[in-house]
Amino acid sequence: MTKSFAGVRALRGVDLQVVPGEVHCVLGQNGAGKSTLIKTLAGVHRPDEGEISWLGEPVVIPNPESAIELGIATMYQELDVVDGLTIAENIFLGHELARGGFTKRSEAAKQTRELLRRLGHANLSPHTEVGTLSAANKQIVSMARALSHDIKLMIMDEPSAVLDSEEVKNLFHVVKELTSAGIAVVYITHRLEEIRQIGDRITVLKDGRTTAVGLPVADTPTSELIRLMTGRDVENVFPPAVPVPADAPTVLEVEGLALGGVFEDVSFSVRAGEIVGLAGLVGSGRSEILETVYGARRSSAGTVKIGGKGLRRGSVVHAVRAGIGLSPEERKSQGLVLDEPIYVNVTLSSMSRFAKGGFLDERAERKVAREQIEALELRPADPDRPAMTLSGGNQQKILLARWLVHGTRVLLLDEPTRGVDVGARAEIYALIRRLAAAGNAVVIVSSEIEEVLGLADTVLVVADGRVLKTLPASQIDEHGVLDLVMKGTAA
Repeated sequence: MTKSFAGVRALRGVDLQVVPGEVHCVLGQNGAGKSTLIKTLAGVHRPDEGEISWLGEPVVIPNPESAIELGIATMYQELDVVDGLTIAENIFLGHELARGGFTKRSEAAKQTRELLRRLGHANLSPHTEVGTLSAANKQIVSMARALSHDIKLMIMDEPSAVLDSEEVKNLFHVVKELTSAGIAVVYITHRLEEIRQIGDRITVLKDGRTTAVGLPVADTPTSELIRLMTGRDVENVFPPAVPVPADAPTVLEVEGLALGGVFEDVSFSVRAGEIVGLAGLVGSGRSEILETVYGARRSSAGTVKIGGKGLRRGSVVHAVRAGIGLSPEERKSQGLVLDEPIYVNVTLSSMSRFAKGGFLDERAERKVAREQIEALELRPADPDRPAMTLSGGNQQKILLARWLVHGTRVLLLDEPTRGVDVGARAEIYALIRRLAAAGNAVVIVSSEIEEVLGLADTVLVVADGRVLKTLPASQIDEHGVLDLVMKGTAA
């Protein structure tokens, strides 16, 4: 299959063969062509060349409705549920159960209950508004909607990206239920450890081409997969820790911080050159702690100090002026202006520096942006390129560049590698370590406990809005964190 957009070849001859009842993992770096491939199978794009054969017969898939009619359902990473509607209304959206022009609500509710039971979520009510659900339960609704059709192939794009470890286990259970019923699953992920737990075969994409088709999971080492994705050997390890100097000054102090109904009595400090990690499950209050330190949420108690000086509660402006920068969990919707070029996004928090006579000096903005592009090895190296066209890893680098230009002393990083491929992850890990070694104080939150432990010098284990334990990262492992979290949650 081939596909081009405005002269850019997204797919350069991709092959994929999927059989009933298997989990077929598709791997590749950002920009490898995975999204274009699945959108072509889903009827969003039409291929320029190549053939799609379905159940042994050549087919054309002109639109998503045709894909559903064939039995192909796609669950995108950006979930396409409608928050203002109920679970039942979302599931039957576009193919409502009706008679004589009237919706059969009771029948829709009945079928919804059966679908939710099948997915192991019989506790959810068909009448619950989707906007009140967690990301994991919204994903279940999206899956139930697919199963409300007679599907033979389910395509899942990064389904575990917003899930904690327990939710991932439930997802895998659901996937196995689907395959045991003869449904094929195409599973796209950046988490290489997941394919060992869920996959049967693997197809690898690189630069719009397939570098491997249908490799058996059991017979393919991780090092080989990384080489097939990147074209080089990448050490899938964290960079070595740099000891924090004993006389390093304390930069950030958080004392007794609380946010009513979300978290309470959070205290920690970060020295220059130190990385502090918040480990815990999704919903434990980790992200809210960062947002409150940043001033995006107004604390109900406690203090935040930078260099010994207290910050105003609920003031992002004061926090930024004091030297705090936040890279939010949802970088596309909360961190970047996607339609604007790289240089605008890089200088966004430092515009006063580039203002002359009431006008922005775009030349100076571009010059500074180019310096950061070179320093952070951001690709493509074009300051005028719109942020939306970059991969997840390079978008993350834009946010880091923004705070480096601003002269930030405290970096708050929420899920810094979400949706980032293995090659770019290694680069971001090295960059975070380099920023800390340069004297910055760093606080990191990640759903991947291994990531927190691999980067942090000090770890705060968080559950139900409380800090259960603070200790050096070298004194705890992933099992130890989960043990504390489970005991803390039960308490």
